[in-house]
Amino acid sequence: MFLATLAPFLLFAAFVLLLLVSLSAPIIDSIYLFRLSATTAGAQSNVNFGVWGYCAGAVKTALGILSDGSCSKARLGYRIDSIVARALGVSGITDSISRALTAIFILNPIAAGLTFLAFLISLFMLRKGANGTARLPSFLTFGLGTLAALATTAAFIANLVIVSIVRKRIRDDLGGGDVLDFTWGNAIWMTLGAMVALWLALVGALCGICGFGAHRRKRNTATY
Repeated sequence: MFLATLAPFLLFAAFVLLLLVSLSAPIIDSIYLFRLSATTAGAQSNVNFGVWGYCAGAVKTALGILSDGSCSKARLGYRIDSIVARALGVSGITDSISRALTAIFILNPIAAGLTFLAFLISLFMLRKGANGTARLPSFLTFGLGTLAALATTAAFIANLVIVSIVRKRIRDDLGGGDVLDFTWGNAIWMTLGAMVALWLALVGALCGICGFGAHRRKRNTATY
C-alpha cells in the first residue's frame, strides 16, 4: 500500500520536471537540451537550445563582456540560423537542424499535460474510504498514467535522438574538428527522471487497484 500512497507524489515530481523541460530555452535559459560553445580569438561564447528555440549567451573576453546575449522568439520548430553562427563565430552549420526536426519537441509539453491530469486524478487515491472508493481513482490513474508514461518515454527518446543527430551533423559540417564544444543539456536528464518517476507511479497505481480490491474482498468475507 505504500507504493499506492506514493504514486501521487511521483506523478507530481514527474509533472514538475516535464514542466521545466517544456519551459526550457528560450523561456528559461538555464534549462536546455544541448549547448554549443566556442572560443575564437580569445572570445568565449555559447548558445543554449531548448524546446522552443535558443538563447545566445554574452560574448566574453579577457577584458570583459564584448556583447550581450539574445534569445530567439519562442515557437514550435526552429533551426540553427545565421544568428547562431555569428554568435559562435563559425560558419557552415546553419543547415544542421531543421524546423521540422525540432517540431518533435512538442512531445515534451504534451507529456507534461497528460502527467498533470494523471496527478489530479491520483489525489483521490489518498482518500481510503471504508467501501474501497479509492479503487476507481487508482484504475483511472493507471490508465491516464500509462498514456503519460508512454508520451514521456517517446519524448525522452525523441530528445535523445534529435540531439544526437544535431551533434553528428555539426561535426560533419565542421569536418570533425574541435571548433565547437557540444554539451548535453540538463533537460535531457530531467526528462529521464520524469520517465522513471512515471513508471514507478504506475506500479503504485496498480498496487492501489489490487490492494483496495483485496481489502474489499477480505471485508466482505469477514461479514459473511
